[in-house]
Amino acid sequence: MTLVLFSLGVYTAATGSGLACQAQWPLCSDQLIPALTINPDFIEWFHRAWAMVTGFLIIGVAGWTWLGSGFDRRTRLAATLAVAILPLQITVGAITVTLSGLVPGGYTVSTHAAHLVVALTIFTLLGLATIWGGGRGTARLLRVAAGIAVAGVVASAAFSRAVPFLTYAPPAQAAFYITGLAGHLGLVATVAYATEAVRGGYDGLDAGTAGSVRALALGSMGALVGTLLLGRDLVLYTAVWQQVNLVALGVAIALAAGAAWTLRGADEMRDGAAPIGGD
Repeated sequence: MTLVLFSLGVYTAATGSGLACQAQWPLCSDQLIPALTINPDFIEWFHRAWAMVTGFLIIGVAGWTWLGSGFDRRTRLAATLAVAILPLQITVGAITVTLSGLVPGGYTVSTHAAHLVVALTIFTLLGLATIWGGGRGTARLLRVAAGIAVAGVVASAAFSRAVPFLTYAPPAQAAFYITGLAGHLGLVATVAYATEAVRGGYDGLDAGTAGSVRALALGSMGALVGTLLLGRDLVLYTAVWQQVNLVALGVAIALAAGAAWTLRGADEMRDGAAPIGGD
C-alpha cells in the first residue's frame, strides 16, 4: 500500500491536482468527500484517503511487532521509526497542499523535496521491517532480491525522464516510481541479506562474496535514489541535469547487475566444485 501511495502522490502532483480542493486540508473544496468523478478534486481526495488508510496500517504494523511474538529488536526499531516520522510526513503533506490556505506558499520545491525524502525513508524502514520480520535469510533469498532489484531498475528506465522512450506524462511518472521503488526495495533486501551473510554466513556463499554484493547494491541504491529525486521537479531540469540523471540511471543498472552476476558466479563455483571422496 505504501508503494501505491507513493505513486499516487506522484500522479497527483504531476496532474496538478495537489492544488485542487481549493488548497484546503483536511476538507476538499468545503466538502468532506468531493464528487466521485475523475477530476482534480477527486484525485487529491483519493490520495489523501489512501494515505490515511496506509498511515493506520503502518501504525498497526509497528504495534504488531511489539505485541506479536518472534520479532527481534531491529524489526521493532524499523517499524517504530516509520511511525515516529509519520507525523512529519503528514505535516509536510498538509503544508504542500495549502498554497493559500493554512500555510501560504506551502506548494514549493523545498516542501516537495521534504515530502519525497520522508516518504522514501518510511518506505525503506517498512521494507526493512518486512525483511527482518521474515526471519533469517538464505543465499536463495539473496539471489531473488538481487534479481528483483535488477528487474525493477531496468524497468524504471523505460519510464525515466532521462531516457526519451516515452513522454514523461503523469501516468509515466507514476509507472517510473512504481518500478523504481520496486527496484529500491530489491536493493534494500539485497543489502540486508548480504549483511547477514557477511556476519553469519550463508550456505554456499562466503563472506567475501557477500561483502562485494553488499557494496555493489549500496552503490546502486545511492544512484537509484538520485534518479528518483531527479524524477520530480526539484531542480531546473536542463540538458545537463538530464545527462546527470542518465549517468545515475546507468550506474544504478550496472551495479545492480554486477551484484546479481556476482551471486551467479558464486553459484557456478559451488555447483562446479569437486565432490569430497568418491572414486
